[in-house]
Amino acid sequence: MLKLFRYLKECKLSVLAIILLLVIQAMCDLGLPQYTSDIVDVGIQQGGIERVTPDRIRSDTLEDLELFMSDADAALVDAAYTLDADGTYVLTERDKDAVAALDEAFGMPMLLLDMKRGRSETDAGQTSAMPAGGTLTEEQMEQFRRFSAMDMDQLRAAVAGGVITREQINEMAGQFLAQYGGQSELIVEQKALLFVKNEYAAMGLDLNRIQMNYLLLTGAKMLGISLLMVAAAILVGLLASRTAAKIGMNLRGDVFKKVVSFSSAEIDRFSTASLITRSTNDIQQVQMVVVMLLRIVLYAPIIGIGGIIKVSHTRTGMGWIIGVAVGSALALVAVLMCLAMPKFKKMQTLVDKLNLVSREILTGIPVIRAFSREKHEEKRFDLANLDLKKTQLFTNRVMTFMMPCMMLLMNGVSILIVWNGGHGIDAGTMQVGDMIAFITYTMQIVMAFLMIAMISIMLPRAGVAANRINEVLETAPTIRDKRKVKDNEKESWKGVVSFEDVSFRYPDAGADVLEHISFTAKPGETTAIIGSTGSGKSTLLNLIPRFFDVSYGRITMDGVDIRDLSQHKLHELLGYVPQKGILFSGDIESNLKFGGSDITDDAMREAAAIAQACEFIDSKSEGYQSPIAQGGTNVSGGQKQRLSIARAIAKNPKVFLFDDSFSALDYKTDVVLRRALNEKVKDATVIIVAQRISTILHADQIVVLNEGKIAGIGTHGALMQTCATYQEIARSQLSEAELGGEGA
Repeated sequence: MLKLFRYLKECKLSVLAIILLLVIQAMCDLGLPQYTSDIVDVGIQQGGIERVTPDRIRSDTLEDLELFMSDADAALVDAAYTLDADGTYVLTERDKDAVAALDEAFGMPMLLLDMKRGRSETDAGQTSAMPAGGTLTEEQMEQFRRFSAMDMDQLRAAVAGGVITREQINEMAGQFLAQYGGQSELIVEQKALLFVKNEYAAMGLDLNRIQMNYLLLTGAKMLGISLLMVAAAILVGLLASRTAAKIGMNLRGDVFKKVVSFSSAEIDRFSTASLITRSTNDIQQVQMVVVMLLRIVLYAPIIGIGGIIKVSHTRTGMGWIIGVAVGSALALVAVLMCLAMPKFKKMQTLVDKLNLVSREILTGIPVIRAFSREKHEEKRFDLANLDLKKTQLFTNRVMTFMMPCMMLLMNGVSILIVWNGGHGIDAGTMQVGDMIAFITYTMQIVMAFLMIAMISIMLPRAGVAANRINEVLETAPTIRDKRKVKDNEKESWKGVVSFEDVSFRYPDAGADVLEHISFTAKPGETTAIIGSTGSGKSTLLNLIPRFFDVSYGRITMDGVDIRDLSQHKLHELLGYVPQKGILFSGDIESNLKFGGSDITDDAMREAAAIAQACEFIDSKSEGYQSPIAQGGTNVSGGQKQRLSIARAIAKNPKVFLFDDSFSALDYKTDVVLRRALNEKVKDATVIIVAQRISTILHADQIVVLNEGKIAGIGTHGALMQTCATYQEIARSQLSEAELGGEGA
């Protein structure tokens, strides 16, 4: 998992921009429920009156209210209002903190004045019954009775005469509200807002217009926030997709560069099918999950934490429900992760296996048909396919099981909130809008965990894919250049190749494949290597371009150990023709000029002529621009081999390496080609691995291998006299007449 985040380091600026946009999106998303609550509570229930402090108030009402205020609160109110021409006071103070202080100053006085004016029979009943609760002393109860019996004129006179003080009135009101506990502030606010609404009605203001203005303004704000949220979400999607695409491109490039640097040992360790899967399917998994990480995984904690903060300000007293919902969601995710993780680890291995089987079957279709093994191969493919299907079905079922569970959890939480909220609304301790906002915030929090749960199904598989990719990237090639190379050791390279007591064994092999090999191949001469099947001929040739490194001894180029040269410089000196001709998709020209962009058209045509390829190239309507299919499947084996030889000749190297490269040629073409080649490469070293003695009869030096050891070195005539192994090979390929002629 950490490796997935490590990939994001390459795109720090994009990730920071995405996080900023996600915060903006979350703020918008979290702001909408509060506006919904305000529309219900303020816009509908309170008639659009959003605060206790009135915008306009009659002078006599203000004087009555100040009777219940402390001197400091009365001074604060007087400073905030200006007397208008029509005799009403107009609010001029708009500072947010100052208005909040005014709300607190107005709340209790409005409640008490409403009681004195007899506007709430319910409150009056509660007031008269309140002293029986035992919350006041006998003296306070007597004062409360006198207070309840006074009208406003009598109350003014009592306050002016010192019979009852403002502090005593507020203390009695506080004792009255104490029976409501933590909901007392809400009750004061609601009664005060009702007082303001009645005051506006008494002043002749249009209450319907006030309500409609508030609803329209709040709706416009919600629309603006929604548009901003949509814009942020679109930008997040765009940046996330670009970031993931860039990470995928970089990973493919890094994996490709690493694989190209691998020797045959690393290729064999991973297998070609697995490397293809890691370069395509695994990177695609990582790329897809990176998008999810940036769009969902980063957004979920932001919206979840923001929702919890918002819930704590709803004054509903139902915070424990959030704990139940989050705990249940975490438990569900943990169970699903434990079930799914082992299967996801297994899935990528099964994809490798399916790719391997598919590759083998598609490559070997002619052989399969020739031996009538179609049914057997179908069963083998079906078995690999069935194993993958079973694993995928299991993980899909886990995901299918998860969704109903999460929806059941969300619906259960909603019912729990409505049940508890309904009791609060019935008791008058909670507003409908607060309950709606609480439900919305709770759903956002649970949805955040739902999103994490959904992505958690994909994260294990992506984590496995990232580990597989990282395994390739962290594998150090066994064959690599030294820090200080000797590429400039010689002013001009001649191409003298020497084997000095060379031994070699494959990785993890128990015995040497080649033992104590020593010989020198010189420029202007042809050195041939021959031996029975499995004697190590191709292995010996593959040591020269460092497809493998020698286990003991050394190979030198003009006296310099080839391990002291950079691989680029070494390969620049070599012209290699593999046993199986390999062509690349493109055209004939691009294949013949594969050795470098400096190869001219004349050099290309000369190389084709030497390789006896001009005849079939010129017969094609498009000539050298004739297309070559992938792997050279649209040309014959002999044509493919001649084009491979021409490709090496066009490079004009110092050393030619032919790994049984004439096997697909007929005898006539072989003879003409080698004659033309000898004239072209007079100054180059030629090393030929051959199965047919006829190919190497006129070689300057023949190295005979037997079970990885040198059985003899010399010309054909000398070996026929001294080397029993060579004689056996010759007798198996040449007629008695040819052998006799050679002996003579």
